Amino acid sequence: MQIRSRRYSPDKRRIRNSVYCLFVCLPAPWNLIHGVFLLLVVLNKHRFWFVALTAIIALVVWQAVAWIWRLPAFILPTPFQVAARFWQALMDGSLIRHLLITLIEVLAGLTAGVGFATLTGYWLAKSRPAERLLSPYLVASQALPMVAIAPLLIIWFGSGLVSKILICTLTVFFPILINTIVGVRAVPESLRELVRSLHATPAQTLRYLEVPAALPVFLGGLRVGATLSVIGAVVGEFVGSDRGLGFLINVGRGQYDTALVFATILTLIALALSLYYSVVLLEKLTLRWNRNYSSQSRS
Repeated sequence: MQIRSRRYSPDKRRIRNSVYCLFVCLPAPWNLIHGVFLLLVVLNKHRFWFVALTAIIALVVWQAVAWIWRLPAFILPTPFQVAARFWQALMDGSLIRHLLITLIEVLAGLTAGVGFATLTGYWLAKSRPAERLLSPYLVASQALPMVAIAPLLIIWFGSGLVSKILICTLTVFFPILINTIVGVRAVPESLRELVRSLHATPAQTLRYLEVPAALPVFLGGLRVGATLSVIGAVVGEFVGSDRGLGFLINVGRGQYDTALVFATILTLIALALSLYYSVVLLEKLTLRWNRNYSSQSRS
């Protein structure tokens, strides 16, 4: 019978002993902090528990700061006060109503921005003269902060949904445009020569070569654009609006209802994370062939 024994690296043993000595020699408060740090290091391989523990630690620190300094609620509300205000806004329907308005603006602006940026990026990627002509204007448009442009758009298009959708579109446009150009131009020239040798039409080249090759880079830009679309909608609502989560933040700020501001900000974070991981899920579904090809190449 063969007896298996665990491999034990001298380097790991040395690190573990030094960490243990450091843990024992530190004073009592630092022992707790160091113990939490070691626990985070261990849980780093388990993503869900790592995120959950860090969120709990952040809430505990938040509660401790508000309790130790005895800060009033209009300066720093406790997590329990924020949760109570969130539940109140959820029950009276105000949070859902403003969330739906912001979600409509974000989805419409993201769709328009992605469509326009993809078509423009593909055209610029295929035409060097057009890129040299338009690239200075595109870069100059990104040098202007959206907060400075948003008032003009609201004056021109009103304070309704159209101006907010246009602000989201302009916010999303540039990162999607750049990633589309980079993705299309990253196609290996050897593959283009192979497609030309097979007498493929431009439509077939686009479908079977350029779209699959550019998709990983394009989806990377879509991740950025999905989160930036939320920022664009909120900027437009800040400047001029009577509905939406940005308007709700303005209401809470004007009434010194800081708990409502925190609740709305957490809702915006949840919205941005939902959009981001929706793109991640789309990437897993559409790039499954790429992962399979990579695994076969390594094997």
